[in-house]
Amino acid sequence: MPESFPSQEVIALTGVTARQLQWWDERGVVKPERVGHRRLYSRQQVMEMAVIRELRDKGFSLQGVRKVMRFLQREFGKGLAEITARNSDVHLLTDGKRLYLETSARQIVDILKNSRQPILGICLSDAVRQVRAELVARKASTSVTSASERRRARKVS
Repeated sequence: MPESFPSQEVIALTGVTARQLQWWDERGVVKPERVGHRRLYSRQQVMEMAVIRELRDKGFSLQGVRKVMRFLQREFGKGLAEITARNSDVHLLTDGKRLYLETSARQIVDILKNSRQPILGICLSDAVRQVRAELVARKASTSVTSASERRRARKVS
């Protein structure tokens, strides 16, 4: 079974609120699997929510976030999490009308130089890296706890 995360764990990993999770589910931004009344999110959805939170923190409306998601799906045939999962930095730039998704520093500089309006730039990969690091840290602390418990159990026997 693929790894899934309950709402409380998603909140801890991404920094979104319970209300945001509910709202995004109701609006179809991220659709979790349902088991009874519980929402369960895939690893990819958790990464996507971290990126969405980053966009929202930078002032993107939910409509703007949907526009970004549609753009990525249309242009690359992939979702936010798949695109930002690569090892390189992925930067989203916008002048409020157009969206640019760039991985090359040279391309970013060219866009900034040639723009007639201010450009907002966001590194989408940072949010994904933070969630990945948190997942790795949690797994490490869980396995360390398990090993230490095993050692204690051996000593007691």
